[in-house]
Amino acid sequence: MALVIEPFNRATHVRSSFCCGEAALDNYIQRQASQDLKKRMAAVFVLIDSPNVEVLGYYTLSAYTVSVTALQENLGKRLPRYPQLPATLLGRLAVDSAHKGQGLGELLLVDALKKTLETSREIASLAVIVEALNQPARSFYLKYGFIPFQQEPMKLYLPLQSVEGLI
Repeated sequence: MALVIEPFNRATHVRSSFCCGEAALDNYIQRQASQDLKKRMAAVFVLIDSPNVEVLGYYTLSAYTVSVTALQENLGKRLPRYPQLPATLLGRLAVDSAHKGQGLGELLLVDALKKTLETSREIASLAVIVEALNQPARSFYLKYGFIPFQQEPMKLYLPLQSVEGLI
């Protein structure tokens, strides 16, 4: 058995029993993810213990824009004064409750950051943006260096320059 993160395939991956404790995240992988893929709204990646195809965790990535004024002043000063700047949205990240406490959330986050960094060489992205659902999720992202937006403390970002230093 080996942990593998791969693009979600609704015909292959078993997600019906996925339960992370957040109804919105459970419903997303069970009912919405395949529609978002089909409509190109999000790229969905799942963690499985291959050859088993049961989803242990997942995350989504999407294109995003951010206002330069929403960023910390020291970062914003060094950027062009375009009204909107390119970023990547880490829209969802969840681990099945049966597998929490095993470092799978960190594994998924690092994979998402690596994918973002790799694709930013072809499609520009200044930072990874997340919107924490609750305080524990916010604390998780803060632990990895994410910075809260000035006006929205549950919305955080990690500049890709910082990602390069982490990976």
